[in-house]
Amino acid sequence: MRRRTFLQLSSAAVASSARLLAEAPMPMATLGKTGMRVSRFTLGGYHVLRKGEEEALRIIRRAIELGVNFLDSAHKYHAGASDTVYGKALKGGLRQKVLLMSKAQFRERDSAMRQLEETLERMQTDYLDLWQCHEVSTHEEVDRILAPRGALEAFVRAKEQGKVRHIGFTGHHDPTVHQRLLEAFGGWETIQFPVNLIDPHYLSFIENVLPKARARGLGIIAMKSNAIGNITKNKVATIPECLRFAWSQDVDTLVSGVETVRELEENVLACKTFRKMSPEEQTALLARTKKGPHGPKVEQYKMPERAGGRGRVHRDGEPV
Repeated sequence: MRRRTFLQLSSAAVASSARLLAEAPMPMATLGKTGMRVSRFTLGGYHVLRKGEEEALRIIRRAIELGVNFLDSAHKYHAGASDTVYGKALKGGLRQKVLLMSKAQFRERDSAMRQLEETLERMQTDYLDLWQCHEVSTHEEVDRILAPRGALEAFVRAKEQGKVRHIGFTGHHDPTVHQRLLEAFGGWETIQFPVNLIDPHYLSFIENVLPKARARGLGIIAMKSNAIGNITKNKVATIPECLRFAWSQDVDTLVSGVETVRELEENVLACKTFRKMSPEEQTALLARTKKGPHGPKVEQYKMPERAGGRGRVHRDGEPV
């Protein structure tokens, strides 16, 4: 093909992509028992600040322009700066156009409530649409969350007070931890865990947690579709394959981290043009990925206690 013809075709493809990005509707889903209608792409709150505050503000506002209405953050991301940048970005009436999620990592009631108050102040809002217990890693942490004056009391109280509309929890270390916390309290409304095309080969959240959570009516929030970059780094699969596989599972939305406006637009375009994988396609893809790198060397965030992993320690008052 001649270079001029190639460039003409490339220009046409770019124009078509730009038109789809601007005009195609954002796919939406109901986030389980919360009843909230969320975009199937959720803007991740950690990576958004990797290139600095100015780029983060551009990313957040561009995401809203493109139809993204679900925004992720956490109290500990960038020492609170993630919560803060959302507060700055959502001035001028934008707060009413989005659903805000943040998280608290402390395991005792009073310290978790303090984190919520700090998050609300940083985000310049009176309430969160979703507040999640962050990165629950070990059974010892579950004990502390469920104990008298544990974090669960903070989540229940915050919802009763109207400071948060819905509550849930997240984690990526051990499916048995998720199972236990899920079964211990019937009031959870959302759950967040890794969903990717190597997860079924090792300590699978897709197989061991997702069906149980869905049966209880929880909203399913997927994360780590690229296993913190390790799937593409190890040449197991491409980013389009990672995204398509994750959205093809029984999930409501996928939290995806982007560092630039361009990365945001690529992710949103993938969401808007998504076509679900057939069962045959998924079977073939999993057979292929099982032959490649997988397990703890790729999903390094999975650290079950029985394998010696104690996870990240969440001692109240300690730096995180």
